[in-house]
Amino acid sequence: MICILDYGAGNLKSVVNAFRFIGAEVEVTHNAARLIQSQAVVLPGVGSFGDAAASLEQSGLRQPLLDFIASGRPFLGVCLGMQLLFDESEESPGVKGLSVFPGKIRRIPEGNGLKIPHIGWNSLTIEQPNGLFAGVTEQSYVYFVHSFYLQSPKREIVSSHTQYGVTIDSSVQHENIYATQFHPEKSGQAGLQMLKNFAKITQIGQRRKVGY
Repeated sequence: MICILDYGAGNLKSVVNAFRFIGAEVEVTHNAARLIQSQAVVLPGVGSFGDAAASLEQSGLRQPLLDFIASGRPFLGVCLGMQLLFDESEESPGVKGLSVFPGKIRRIPEGNGLKIPHIGWNSLTIEQPNGLFAGVTEQSYVYFVHSFYLQSPKREIVSSHTQYGVTIDSSVQHENIYATQFHPEKSGQAGLQMLKNFAKITQIGQRRKVGY
């Protein structure tokens, strides 16, 4: 079972529908105990960094989520759900992220005729053609909606990047942690392949757990 976390800042419907479309079993929950028991967790997110961080804290889900990630079971962050993995964001000065990875989320600079927020399709340069990107074609187009972006100081976790005035680290993966700045649930066949890969990773992890 893949748990999609409802903490008051998520684009839940499209994520749920996409996982169900590929035949994955999913459950939406805001219950900390259910979160801890899950095989895998998806953290979606729309809105501001500060509001999302506050929602996690106020709902009592911040520490259970960190405990789940530390357990080694598969985790997927989507859009704001990726940004929250880092220390802080220029969007919400003084607000602490989850600090799973070091780094600061920065505002996409204006200029060069580019519109902010960045809304639309951009191609990916894939740096880790495994995990979430197994079977995904290089330069696949995916769908973005954001005004803030990651340039990670920890380069080994970056699994893809894209260009939009600056180089945007568009996804990360490290051990059990997978996250995308773009929306795989809105990214056509490439995005569905990524969700299939995450579901497969979840199934493999469960088989290992029960000793298959």
